[in-house]
Amino acid sequence: MTAAEAQPALLLPAMSLWRREVVRFLRQRSRIVGALGTPVVFWLLIGSGLRNSFRIDAVAGTRHPAEEMDYLEFFFPGTLVLIVLFTAIFATISIIEDRREGFLQAVIAAPVRRLSIVLGKVLGSATLAIGQAMLFLLLAPLAGAPLSPVSFIAVSVALVPIAFGLSALGVLLAWPMESTQGFHAVMNLFLIPMWLLSGALFPAEGASGWVRWIMAANPLTYCVWTVRHAMYVRGGAHPALAVSPGVAIGVTILFGIVMMLAAERVVSRSI
Repeated sequence: MTAAEAQPALLLPAMSLWRREVVRFLRQRSRIVGALGTPVVFWLLIGSGLRNSFRIDAVAGTRHPAEEMDYLEFFFPGTLVLIVLFTAIFATISIIEDRREGFLQAVIAAPVRRLSIVLGKVLGSATLAIGQAMLFLLLAPLAGAPLSPVSFIAVSVALVPIAFGLSALGVLLAWPMESTQGFHAVMNLFLIPMWLLSGALFPAEGASGWVRWIMAANPLTYCVWTVRHAMYVRGGAHPALAVSPGVAIGVTILFGIVMMLAAERVVSRSI
């Protein structure tokens, strides 16, 4: 079989699964509210509650030296990542539902590459996650965060590897699960703490030593840093950033690649 003949065997099933995920999402309005509404409420309540208690010094080149960053602005990039995380979780739960309804068994029995199954699920989840995060990104001026056409494009591009990595992680966790209750338990025990210790809620500089070590080893930390860098792409360094843009972007892309490979391996070995 030539490369030209093999390509549709990978892309056509993947695009079919991608379309199914998008159509299913648009028909289930409750998922839209849950994936986008919950992080927005978190941002408003937590951001407003800690607004007068949070202090972080400005960095030369971003704003006036005497001006301090508002917590709503600091929390904004972390909320973007949370929206991507929630959307990826809600989208990959469909794997468990598809297994229960028999659809997944039909897909597995079809003569398609296992990578197509993973790619289709990840593409569908990532598309939905990026779309919802971009809607929330339009609220950046309300938080006092800069939003120019350049920064909007930069953040949108930065969200792509984050969405792919978290969607692949969702497939990796959901594939062996037999019930949605088990998946929610894993989310509460693993994914939410992973986000809490990503620098989304507080900068690493003010945390305890052992917490800083965990944050440094957490790949989601670099995802949040990547979004922060993208938002301030024309405004100099962000006061809550501890690594260069190259390191943050590199780790974020590596995270996406590793999660894709791990998800493909789990799907292939379980069949």
